[in-house]
Amino acid sequence: MKIVYFDCFAGISGDMILGSLIDLGLDPDALAEELHKLPLDGYRLEFSRTRKVGIQAAQFKVILSGSHGEHLADSEFREVELPGGSSDAHSHDHESHEHGSHEHRSLHEILALIESSELSFQVKSTAMHIFNRLAEAEARVHGGSADQVHFHEVGGIDAIIDITGAAIALELLGVEKVYASALHLGSGFVRIQHGLYPVPAPATANLITGVPAYTSEVKGELVTPTGAAIITTIASGFGPMPPMKTLAVGYGAGSRERDFPNVLRAFLGEEFSGSASTRQKNRPVRTPFPEQHEVEPGPAGYHESVALVVEANIDDMNPQLFENLREKLLQAGALDVVLIPVQMKKGRPGMILQVLVYPPSLDDLLEIIFNESTSIGVRTYEVTKRMLQRESQTVETAYGTVRFKVARLGERIVNVSPEYEDCLELAQQQGQSVKEVYADALAAARRLVALK
Repeated sequence: MKIVYFDCFAGISGDMILGSLIDLGLDPDALAEELHKLPLDGYRLEFSRTRKVGIQAAQFKVILSGSHGEHLADSEFREVELPGGSSDAHSHDHESHEHGSHEHRSLHEILALIESSELSFQVKSTAMHIFNRLAEAEARVHGGSADQVHFHEVGGIDAIIDITGAAIALELLGVEKVYASALHLGSGFVRIQHGLYPVPAPATANLITGVPAYTSEVKGELVTPTGAAIITTIASGFGPMPPMKTLAVGYGAGSRERDFPNVLRAFLGEEFSGSASTRQKNRPVRTPFPEQHEVEPGPAGYHESVALVVEANIDDMNPQLFENLREKLLQAGALDVVLIPVQMKKGRPGMILQVLVYPPSLDDLLEIIFNESTSIGVRTYEVTKRMLQRESQTVETAYGTVRFKVARLGERIVNVSPEYEDCLELAQQQGQSVKEVYADALAAARRLVALK
């Protein structure tokens, strides 16, 4: 399986995504040919090579044409130095442009535009899904429904091209899965049509719900609404790079100049086909969010995150098939999979399949449920996941090295738990009972943390 991993150390935007995929080997002419299937005019595409603090990168630009001539499209926001200040971080004057990047299109208009094109079904579906999520995020900010949203900064030609182009690029490269690191948001303020707002912008803040992200002292908007909408829709998981055989590394340049390389790094590779136990240990997106160890918990001493519960009632499925279903769901990013025996209509014994998941993984998990089970419908509802601060350590035991987790409520250690898989492997190697190895590892781990 071909996968792409985006390393978002400098944030992410639509043009950076396309630049990085071009640098990975995407034919820009093929991308342009597909984009021309959209019923849009008044623009041209520009592909070039540039340097960002010494790193060569591919740059993707949308150049708009109007009565005042050509100019670079910029559908995102204007960074400002201080709240209420009059000095913008960029010298160009957005207000003087008579350009299509700030056309006020409704969600219905954009979806109709994409649907009327001759693009493939998969590209249309992905692009429309991204815009639907973006509309939902905007609706939560301003009130009303997604159907009533009129896009401002992200309703223009360049945003449509960035979003649709990302879907096209993944299809042309044959990418089946996308993963990403935690999102570096930056800090400071941006000026949008509605006024001055802190980073991340309101829609971006809604889009990254349930996704690992962090701010820093870097001034500026590093994750744009378009970038957030694309990556939180297409990514199957966020965190460290999953096990993969790297085939190529690409860099997509951002339009801003920073003190560090303003690029999005992308790794193209093939899924690592290790043993079942290796895959289980390295399963992506199982950690609530990998930067948890480095971020201060909330006032109550723990972290909070929005998650979804997916449920299905199943009474006509061979019980042997549940094992495969559960394993595939966990591999695809489910945080937990529970089977609850129940008595259903007509006295039939059945199961409630209950899956805990972060929003970006929902579509992948639904596809698995519908393909691998007999369910023809599910219900979903939002929950708040509260997580203790935790970290992973190792300890030497009489049988070998064992990993263990330490969980804290504030500063107080409330749980120490050896990794069962490590204990099982050592027990099998040395002909001991798992119970004995586990007990020895637990005692050793407790002694170790007590000394610190």
